[in-house]
Amino acid sequence: MTNGPRSGLTAVSTALLAMSRHLQVRDVLKTIVVSARELLDAEYAALGVPDDHGGFAQFVVDGVSEAQWKAIGPLPRQHGILAAMIQDATPQRLADVSKDPRFGGWPAAHPPMHDFIGMPVADGEEILGALFLANKKGKGRDPAAKPGCGFTAEDEELLRVLAQHAAIALTNARLYERSRELTIAGERARLAHELHDAVAQKLFSLRLTAQAATALVDRDPARAKEELHEVGRLAAEAADELRAAVVELRPAGLDEDGLVATLRTQIQVLDRAHAAHVTFDSPGVRALPAAQEEALLRVAQEALHNALRHSGAERVTVTLHRSGGDATDRKGGRTADAGGTGKTGKAGKADKAGKGCQGVVLRVTDDGCGFDPSAVRRAGRHLGLVSMRDRAGGVGGGLTVTSEPGKGTTIEMEVPGG
Repeated sequence: MTNGPRSGLTAVSTALLAMSRHLQVRDVLKTIVVSARELLDAEYAALGVPDDHGGFAQFVVDGVSEAQWKAIGPLPRQHGILAAMIQDATPQRLADVSKDPRFGGWPAAHPPMHDFIGMPVADGEEILGALFLANKKGKGRDPAAKPGCGFTAEDEELLRVLAQHAAIALTNARLYERSRELTIAGERARLAHELHDAVAQKLFSLRLTAQAATALVDRDPARAKEELHEVGRLAAEAADELRAAVVELRPAGLDEDGLVATLRTQIQVLDRAHAAHVTFDSPGVRALPAAQEEALLRVAQEALHNALRHSGAERVTVTLHRSGGDATDRKGGRTADAGGTGKTGKAGKADKAGKGCQGVVLRVTDDGCGFDPSAVRRAGRHLGLVSMRDRAGGVGGGLTVTSEPGKGTTIEMEVPGG
């Protein structure tokens, strides 16, 4: 996988930067292992994350082919040298791991390993994992090396630094995934509530219509027949809502489906679940970095929630399109900038991060009751404008809110790229 050892500050910096680019735990683990193997010029590298049952929740390797890994069999247990690193939090540097008294053997398909170096990955008192490498390829001896062991004291110090930063990267990745889980759970709960309301209304109408048909069967069969046709129509609509619930309440698909497909699916559900007509259009928008797609999705969801729950709108339109860096034309009205101050008059071009270069613009417009942006400091938290502004600024973008009492609201977020 590598063309030879890399050394010095540049190699360490490259490894640390590589770790910081990833937010998914599995990606972070793989990057740590690949970086360690390259940095120390080892034939094999692995990182195990322990579980609470004497085994490993995750175990990532580098230097072993997929066929070899399958032949090796199940994940190893916490025993021998691995257990020492996890339980005692002690580094290990051995001339021949197979001759160590703690060695407990390995499966028949396991590749032979001799010189060995291992380092616990710890966050304070918590052991997050065990990082180890085997079979130094260069085997450049120096006085600091133990007899027969190719890994040196310098290697051990490099691995210690890498493990310390790996602990930070792994902790951040776990926090990110947990945050995403909580956000996804919250959004699913919100959609579940909206869909429940929609289905409940359909079922209530269905019950009343069925009761009316029952009352009419004897004295007005023709009217009863019409009511029964209405029962069938309402039942079909309720079935559609239930199917929508099954589709939409699956695990969030932003990572798999991308922003455009995820927004389109959610807006289709909201259109069915609410009296307002909700539409979506997205001409020519390419995939964006994950953080930007996440921010745009959350801002869209917050803006849609405001429009559908608070504005009394009959129509809500959502567009996602590319821009040349200038703010696109807006309706006249009163504008609140991202900082939360109000200014009256025609809405002109807004100052945004990324002005003058190509970007992507999200616009959510409703024809509802609107509000006075000069009161945005009082209303901002209620409407989620503060969190929307923070999400936009966090990915190098800007947020503009245009509204006027009785004339609807437009929320626009622009990010660079796309």
